Amino acid sequence: MRHSRSIVIARWLFCASLALVVPASAAAQTSADPIQLLIRTDDIGMSHSVNMAMKKLVSTGMPVSVSVMFACPWYQEAVDILKQYPNASVGIHLVLNSEWKYYRWGPVAGAAAVPSLVDENGYFFPAADALRQHNPNVTEVEKELRAQIERALRSGVKIDYVDYHMGTAVMWPDFQEVTERLAREYGLGMSHYFGETEDSPQYAAQPARKMDSLKVMIGRLKPGLNLVITHVGIDDAELGALLDMNTSDPLPDMSKNRQGELTALTSTQFGAALKARSVLLVTYRDVIAKDGLKSMRRPVG
Repeated sequence: MRHSRSIVIARWLFCASLALVVPASAAAQTSADPIQLLIRTDDIGMSHSVNMAMKKLVSTGMPVSVSVMFACPWYQEAVDILKQYPNASVGIHLVLNSEWKYYRWGPVAGAAAVPSLVDENGYFFPAADALRQHNPNVTEVEKELRAQIERALRSGVKIDYVDYHMGTAVMWPDFQEVTERLAREYGLGMSHYFGETEDSPQYAAQPARKMDSLKVMIGRLKPGLNLVITHVGIDDAELGALLDMNTSDPLPDMSKNRQGELTALTSTQFGAALKARSVLLVTYRDVIAKDGLKSMRRPVG
């Protein structure tokens, strides 16, 4: 799908003025093993506010990897947006949990098809431990994850990889085996399986300190493939109303934190920090095209 003229101009201006993307040829000249950074942004499709933040991010022209929750009500809007921005690499944020009070979602396969994965109201459990305590049937886990993958593939947007909301789909060996097998079957990459070094300190930083935290992260990037996982959103009434039911690790002012990440990622300071270290931004689509799916290895630890 072609960009509109305004999108092309916006992308050119962003990259030219901030020099966020270091061309591969330039990176090769500065180091035999350049510093590469994957920016993965999660929970897309969760809500309209999150989708609007994602749109702001991808419209900059930055190479980003966008992980969509195809089990959530707003995934169709996310898909329509992403079809306009082929610079984004799209992944499936595999979902087995629903953590927000008053805003719940359930399985794509239907609650009746996977009864061991849902509570008495047909919703996913808020946390991985709660799911495990209800003795989930691994056959049902495969049925549900397969349903999410097939919904994503039917959506019309190109799918490059999978990852996992709250880590649940790979948290235990039997779940991990299912997820790995499905990725192989459908010819998809898996986040964390390409030797990425993850460093996402901004997640725990206060909203006004997100940029400072990202600068620290950029400063300690090493040659090779690095990963920062981000969560963007618009600080509005919709996102501000959501309350995380996992009180063991609460994140107060969630909507302000997600707005803070968006503001930092789209700032001139972020672009300048990347340029100062000659960081090459890449996506999972780029990594798969370069190294192939056979290069994937299960993370150690």
